[in-house]
Amino acid sequence: MPLATNAKRLSSVRTLVLAMSLVLLTGCGAGPNAPTRLITQVTDGVEKMVGDIRLVHILLVKQSDGSAVLVGTVLNNGDSPDLITNLTVNGIPAQISPSMLLVTPEQPLIFAGDSANALAVFPSINVQPGRHVTLQVTLRNAGSVKLDTLVRDRVGEFANVGPTFIAN
Repeated sequence: MPLATNAKRLSSVRTLVLAMSLVLLTGCGAGPNAPTRLITQVTDGVEKMVGDIRLVHILLVKQSDGSAVLVGTVLNNGDSPDLITNLTVNGIPAQISPSMLLVTPEQPLIFAGDSANALAVFPSINVQPGRHVTLQVTLRNAGSVKLDTLVRDRVGEFANVGPTFIAN
């Protein structure tokens, strides 16, 4: 009888150690503010809030001439319009169209794609696809934000992303 009790106790200890190990290894004990839970880098771009302005799926697509085109959407969750006053990548200013990038609550700014209503091209940044660059977006009211932005190659879903200027 004592041998069976020891085996049962040993089995219970093993189960307890295994359960505790799983909690520690999976990070379940880290809670809702665990760093791995708060990652904002998504597969195809970064997302960030600055004031009432939300930048969604922001990335750059490298062009054959060494420039890069901004892809993503800028939404205004506030009540009044805001204006993008500066867009730079690693200190290089963007060539933009239209000449004023106004973000209104009713109309998001969409950079690149079939429904694009804005364009930003960063000349001569010469960054390899797969690398990250610092994109700085400055808004008149909301302030400034820096994004660690992924540079993608002009292939696949980004094959048609290029510097086609939008009419002012």
